[in-house]
Amino acid sequence: MALPKDPIMLMSFVNTQLRDNYDSLEAFCSNYLVDAGEIKDKLAAAGFVYDEVQNRFVAG
Repeated sequence: MALPKDPIMLMSFVNTQLRDNYDSLEAFCSNYLVDAGEIKDKLAAAGFVYDEVQNRFVAG
């Protein structure tokens, strides 16, 4: 499955997956074979940062 290209859709998809299926961003990225840094960079450009404590992306 390809990840959404739109940053808002990507953030929503990743956060839903993190909430429902994964205990960390690294676990999500390992399953989807994507680089965590790439996800963080794409979402940072849209104003979101990864919060490890909450295990989700939040507005930065």
